[in-house]
Amino acid sequence: MDATWGGRPKVTMGKQNSKLRPELIEDLLEHTEFTEHELQQWYKGFLKDCPSGHLTVDEFKNIYASFFPQGDASRFAEHVFRTFDANKDGTIDFREFICALSVTSRGKLEDKLRWAFTMYDLDSNGYITKSEMLEIVRAIYKMVGQVMKMAEDESTPEKRTDKIFKQMDTNQDGKLSLQEFIEGAKTDPSIVRLLQCDPVGMAGMT
Repeated sequence: MDATWGGRPKVTMGKQNSKLRPELIEDLLEHTEFTEHELQQWYKGFLKDCPSGHLTVDEFKNIYASFFPQGDASRFAEHVFRTFDANKDGTIDFREFICALSVTSRGKLEDKLRWAFTMYDLDSNGYITKSEMLEIVRAIYKMVGQVMKMAEDESTPEKRTDKIFKQMDTNQDGKLSLQEFIEGAKTDPSIVRLLQCDPVGMAGMT
């Protein structure tokens, strides 16, 4: 996996001859950072791993489980799936997959932070509460806690969540707005490491 915000697994590239429709290519060239060749390659791999063209949450969990055999990635995978599933129909099609992948792998820092904010904001009300962040952090620790060494002040999900909130919650109202989230991460690079959704990236930055 690349060290990116999405914490997303790579899809194995296939060799089948499925091609994206010209109108979809045009749309994706406009809305992603990928070239036409890259889009075609990702599409082949997506169809190889997901012949139906729609990835279910169980299939998504299985992909994550293969990357984190020592931990329990199911809960975190559910949260990433929810964020990828833009139209909330319970599946991820190729457009949803590649658009999210573009943000998490090639997007600007602010775009990645907005994407991450969406994942942490469980009820989509525009704020991240401490309990919402704790839910995501617990999911990350369940996935990587057995294989990652944490600093003492990040040794539990509760400690890590408290640390993030102390640094980010500037008006101390017990919740993070998108502006607080983005500004906090921009002004203190260490917060980006604390928020990192990809365990490989986290390990590389500690």
